[in-house]
Amino acid sequence: MTTRIVRLTLVVLAPVVLAVAIGSLLAYPAAATSTSSVCDPDGVQPGGAIYRICMPSGSWNGDLVIYAHGYVPYNVEPLAIPENQLRLPNGTSLPELVNSLGFAFAATSYRTNGLAVKDGVEDLVELVDVFIYTATHGVPNHIYLTGVSEGGLITTLAIEQRPDVFDGGLAACGPIGDFHKQIDYFGDFRVLFDYFFPNLLQGDPISVPQSLIDNWPTYYATTIRPAILDPASADKVDQLLRVSNAPYISGVTSTIETSIYDALMYNVLATNDGIAKLGGQPFDNQGRVYTGSNDDAHLNLTVRRFSADQAALDEIEAHYQTTGQLTVPLVTLHTTLDQQVPYWHEPLYRVKVILNDSLALHQHNEVFRYGHCYFEAGEVLVAFLQLVSMVIEPPEPFPSPRQFLPMMAAGP
Repeated sequence: MTTRIVRLTLVVLAPVVLAVAIGSLLAYPAAATSTSSVCDPDGVQPGGAIYRICMPSGSWNGDLVIYAHGYVPYNVEPLAIPENQLRLPNGTSLPELVNSLGFAFAATSYRTNGLAVKDGVEDLVELVDVFIYTATHGVPNHIYLTGVSEGGLITTLAIEQRPDVFDGGLAACGPIGDFHKQIDYFGDFRVLFDYFFPNLLQGDPISVPQSLIDNWPTYYATTIRPAILDPASADKVDQLLRVSNAPYISGVTSTIETSIYDALMYNVLATNDGIAKLGGQPFDNQGRVYTGSNDDAHLNLTVRRFSADQAALDEIEAHYQTTGQLTVPLVTLHTTLDQQVPYWHEPLYRVKVILNDSLALHQHNEVFRYGHCYFEAGEVLVAFLQLVSMVIEPPEPFPSPRQFLPMMAAGP
């Protein structure tokens, strides 16, 4: 009965706002050519991050939307807000879309590229002060935090840890279920790739040569891509995808290549930076039993094994793992065939939410599609308006059902 009341709340509260939003969205191509946003020149936060604030060209409704962007490789310079992450796949500008609905928009580069989770939470809190005091816009009525990919994890952690600052959050396609399992997903893919395609990729899963990092796109295009697209390699590619559980669409070669490229890209570009910032090597497959190959016994006997450093595991537990304990609303959004941040993060996070009796404050939207953060504008709008509804009219808490926890907790 309580769940029904919560769902009715979302339906009853949102129509007027939803009608305005959908109307704005339908008119968006025209609005985009006008000036729906007025952006201040980018500034520098006290911690060193770059920030941007965009206000509606018309009247401001008094609410602020803060955007937490996704991963940017550590070797990208100079530090800047990633412009390519300020648009949806169909080209919709996020600042202009947010401003067209009457909300203020603010974003930060974070003070560092690469693994930026711990610093990112601090930079988002700092950005609120910048908006209020430095940009002198005053205290917003509500502050909505939104984030994608790595920014989805940052958003979730900030919502859990700083409900005194943020009124609610929308976390899309983020590794919110288990950050250590996310690291192992990329590490497992690399050791399996090395097993099926030995000596093709330089270095190893926990130590990547700088030359490979600097020349990754070229090396992939000239060395790896021809090997995996060779018809003679089809069986090995099939085994790699089965054992790693990497999402793809059967028969659609582009999704197969994208899944392989993305998993290897993160191993190549993120490993060394992650080890440095975590204070140790976090990947561990000592007890892993790999299945799905043509010869699992040989695979498990000969695949390379690595042990994580305890210091890295402790750092992850202290600063990178979510709790599921919510005191303000959180809406999550995820594609079911996400090749970078697998969908299994969502049921793992849901388990945490249930164990903390926070189910009333968590709304999850699954999108049946391949691709990382590959959402349509309408899907993002609906999720955001669900968040607005839950913030304006907070749902009544209720005891979370636990009968399906063993199944949900199974994970990858």
